[in-house]
Amino acid sequence: MYLADEAWPDLETYFDEESLALVPLGSTEQHGPHLPEGTDHLIAEAFAREAAERTDYLCTPTVTVGVSPHHRQFHGTMWADAPAFRDYVESLTRNLTYHGIDRVVYVNAHGGNVEHLREVGRRLRDSGDAYAIEWMWNDSIPDLVEEVFSQPGPHGGPKETSLIQYLHPDLVHDDRLEAARDGGLVDWENHPGALQNGARTFYDAIDNTPNGVLGDQTDATAEKGGRLFEAATDQLVQLCEWLSGQPFEALVPKEHV
Repeated sequence: MYLADEAWPDLETYFDEESLALVPLGSTEQHGPHLPEGTDHLIAEAFAREAAERTDYLCTPTVTVGVSPHHRQFHGTMWADAPAFRDYVESLTRNLTYHGIDRVVYVNAHGGNVEHLREVGRRLRDSGDAYAIEWMWNDSIPDLVEEVFSQPGPHGGPKETSLIQYLHPDLVHDDRLEAARDGGLVDWENHPGALQNGARTFYDAIDNTPNGVLGDQTDATAEKGGRLFEAATDQLVQLCEWLSGQPFEALVPKEHV
């Protein structure tokens, strides 16, 4: 069920009977010369709405701008300052608790949001109002990602490219895949500038990759994207079913010893 499509009287039964909601979050930021700036929020919304369709759980509208100042040097990147993002997500989640939701899955597709969603989840749990957890699609299927791609890249690489080729093929510049690979950083894990004596010395994407992306984009196909989408959606559905089945008292903080 997609909240924004429903008339309010038709939502009464859901809030009477269910207590779980999916909240998709992503970003609006550069994803190299070949992918749209909406890559992350398009992926997050696709997973959340598909899982909602398969389970009948509630899916909210998508948070389309995230914590992305590390991509600011590239045209069009938008971002929210981290404190403002955390407060906004907490506020909209509390909107849901007002209606009776007490468990939330943040369906996230942007790495820059992760630590902040975890912090919001802690606030909500510590207050006893809701149990909210962050879910990142590629973290749910790491073995498949490694099997499918030799250089997946953490940003704008073949895994994200494949998903957008599958979900929104009209938004992918397939004629720029080689340029994306050749103008970016292919082998992130062995990049000598990633660490200096154990310290991360970079702050922005452009410090490591001139065109903003990592990995080998020429390894992407829509067929691979379909495999990723099905496998990760299955994981998300299982997570929702698990969370829905937990008694709320098992989700709140333990008492002091």
